[in-house]
Amino acid sequence: MGLRDYLGVAKRHWWLLAVWVLVALAGALVVNLRTTPVYAARVTFFFTAPMAAAAELYPASMFSSGRLATYAKLLTSDEISAPLAAMPEVGLSATEMAERITSETIADTVLMEVTVEDPSRRRALFVAEKLSVLFKVAVEKLEWQQEGNASAIRVEVVNGPHLDADPVAPQPLNNFALAMMGGLIMGAGSAVVREIADSTIRSADALRTLASTPVLARIPLDGRVPMRAGPFVSAKDSPRTEALRQVRTLLQSAAAEQSLKTLAVTSAVPGEGRSATACSLALLFAETGQRVLVVDAELRRPRLARFLGQESSIGLSTVLAGGASVDQVIQPWGAGLWLLAGGQCPPNPSELLSSPRMTEVVDEVRRRFDVVIFDCPPLLPVTDGEVLAARADGTLLVVRYAKTTGAQVTGAVRALHGVNATLLGCVLNMVPLKGPDAFPSFDQYTAGTAPKRRRRRRANPWARESLGVAA
Repeated sequence: MGLRDYLGVAKRHWWLLAVWVLVALAGALVVNLRTTPVYAARVTFFFTAPMAAAAELYPASMFSSGRLATYAKLLTSDEISAPLAAMPEVGLSATEMAERITSETIADTVLMEVTVEDPSRRRALFVAEKLSVLFKVAVEKLEWQQEGNASAIRVEVVNGPHLDADPVAPQPLNNFALAMMGGLIMGAGSAVVREIADSTIRSADALRTLASTPVLARIPLDGRVPMRAGPFVSAKDSPRTEALRQVRTLLQSAAAEQSLKTLAVTSAVPGEGRSATACSLALLFAETGQRVLVVDAELRRPRLARFLGQESSIGLSTVLAGGASVDQVIQPWGAGLWLLAGGQCPPNPSELLSSPRMTEVVDEVRRRFDVVIFDCPPLLPVTDGEVLAARADGTLLVVRYAKTTGAQVTGAVRALHGVNATLLGCVLNMVPLKGPDAFPSFDQYTAGTAPKRRRRRRANPWARESLGVAA
């Protein structure tokens, strides 16, 4: 995956990033609110060794810096912490007192900064003040030399004790920054995992690879579809209609090369927009002046009559059962378009569709119409679609964006190949109009609006004269 792929993942799963960041920030807020403020009092000590001459300066300095680690351990020993804890103003145990004292030696110096942290401002400063006295006494006592009647190390307070203005914990800004960083990391990881685990089809390239057949078009969603007229009706200048016109053009090209009068429109699973695609293609073929028949071959859940506002009680199932002829059940719809509805749901749709009577019906409508489009059942749940695809001159496979999985596409293609059906191509349906995989919009061009002309600047008369043009 390249940078553009990762950006696409972030755009698709931006809500995961937002959720993780909000959760992390909420956690940081809880920590900031529930953490007891801790204040720090600091004091800095300077260590030096008495020397007789300037030549002894460097050895004395090395001696002092080499023992700083020992003095740091001394700060948390009972020699210091026990007397401090025993003071009435402190009220802590020696262990608790030692846990509140930390030290840090300043590199390449003989300075040590000691910090006393405590939830109480007063007690932190009080302990730092008493510590500065006790520590000086303890070090000089331990380093006392009998022969010189003096301490080998002198300890001086060069800074402090003083109390920090702000508490050292919690640090709200740092906590929020760490929370945001952690939330972004967790959100990015979750988005990548979700993307890897997502096996649905999101691009025409992936669909072309899985189906090993051309992708005729990417058909976008159309939010302007009037629900009362059926989900297939789109404005003539909508992106969805233009994409379907592209499918019609490619199918007409295929028809010019080979006999293609009957087209089966199917899908792998239900809910992929198969019926809407079949209806729309029938309308667009009728616009070219051809005699078009759209057949609702989905006998289990017929819907085309409802989409087109026609009678649904009689139809293909009636003809296959011998209750009526094709002429008696075909219903005209507009100029150049006829509907053969599904009729009542029979108890044995697979047997009816594979019967000799169905072969006779297909041959009859092939002779009478220029284009016959069958709205077929999905391929994976039932075998009805395979039976119809085998009888048609060509098959169009409808795949829904971000819903149909790669395994379902592979299964549908395998089913079509199993009955020697001619798969003309696929369409990626319901592509979003927004997002990283959005359908490209050319509304300004397809709507027929002329581009705005630029305002002509008023010519400079002096320039016109210089060109020999009369003003």
